[in-house]
Amino acid sequence: MTQLGKKRFKESMLGYLFLLPALVILAIFTFWPVGFSFVLSFFKWDFRNMNNPYFYGFGNYKEILKFDYPVEFPFYRGLFYSILYMAIALFILFSVSQMVSVIRKKKTSLVDIVPLIVVVAYFVFRNYISFTLSIVLSIILLLFVIVALKRNIFDTKMIKEHGWISFFVWLVSYVLIEFQFPSLINGKSYGIIDYFLDASEKNLFFKALTNTTYYVILTVPIGIALSLLIALLLNNDVRLKAFFRTSFFIPFVTSTVAVGLIWKWIFNDDVGLLNYLLTTIGLQPVKWLKDAKWTIPTVSIVSIWKSVGYNAMIFLAGLQSIDTFYYEAAEVDGASSFQKFTKITWPLLSPTTFFLLIVSVIGSFKVFQEVFILYDGLPGPYGNSGMTMVYYVFDLFYRQQRMGIASAAAYLLFLVILVFTFVQYRVGDKVVEYVS
Repeated sequence: MTQLGKKRFKESMLGYLFLLPALVILAIFTFWPVGFSFVLSFFKWDFRNMNNPYFYGFGNYKEILKFDYPVEFPFYRGLFYSILYMAIALFILFSVSQMVSVIRKKKTSLVDIVPLIVVVAYFVFRNYISFTLSIVLSIILLLFVIVALKRNIFDTKMIKEHGWISFFVWLVSYVLIEFQFPSLINGKSYGIIDYFLDASEKNLFFKALTNTTYYVILTVPIGIALSLLIALLLNNDVRLKAFFRTSFFIPFVTSTVAVGLIWKWIFNDDVGLLNYLLTTIGLQPVKWLKDAKWTIPTVSIVSIWKSVGYNAMIFLAGLQSIDTFYYEAAEVDGASSFQKFTKITWPLLSPTTFFLLIVSVIGSFKVFQEVFILYDGLPGPYGNSGMTMVYYVFDLFYRQQRMGIASAAAYLLFLVILVFTFVQYRVGDKVVEYVS
């Protein structure tokens, strides 16, 4: 070994020696439990086999995914229809973009109105044709979109310039097709969402997965939007700025138990502050903690209130890192406040938004304490309306003493979070703008 190689080896060894205490602690309290729980997920270990657990293979996973009653239709069919609905929604997005382009050009050609004619004809005649022909027409629509993109028939410039608006148009179109328009078969909807809704009534794991996903969809967008609004307000030159920052941040550092008990009083049917305010403005009181349909929204309100301050502070740090040179140049060009936000603030804030989105989604999938406190240790008022993924694992492990199947459920939760995080990273690579 050369003299330079020996020096680098000593430096590396010195660095690892400094890291050794942290690595030992991580190995004892993180790596070992994670690895042991993974091995445990393949063993039958419960209160009956406490002293002699035996290898069970994938039996725990099969038991978790086993349905009490058959689902109306298989998973692959729901996945196929949802992909089909997404493709049609994409076609509608291109059609809307094409119509806006036609209005701007004030000159219409046959190529411009073909997408609109096809979309209208499809929805008018879809319910009067056979299922097979409807599937064929849907596939033709998808192929038409692919060919049109390759040959630049569609005007995609507007879609690229207004990415978030385009995504919103696509999402609204997909939701309308999935839930509002008549289905392709017998007046019923056969999408992936319908599959999970039906499966949640026949399997407790799918119930927990559906409730948790509903909670994530409800909590993350609203929480991030409110946090951004608060950050934009605090970023201005307002009085008592430090006081407001502290006020918004206090709920985040407050104990979840204390927060849950306070909100439990606020949600009280008889003496709760929230129902008092509703009756004051002439609205009917809501049974926040007794009606199953309000379980997830109730938990979501508490979670948003608790985390909005932390997200707002992160957004505020991101706003203050944007160079004022961009805004000064925009003012010289006569840009409005809305144009400054859409062209400068929002793009340059995308790395911060991406970070908060990742952290918020992962944290929301692990919701547990709010449900436990608000409903006195129960998963909702009735019907497991508050059953979340972590509560499902807790119930299997702590109450039922089924450690093997609880470990399997924990790794299924890990797989779900991994899939959502992977999708976010793939999308983030395309939309996030990093400024060096």
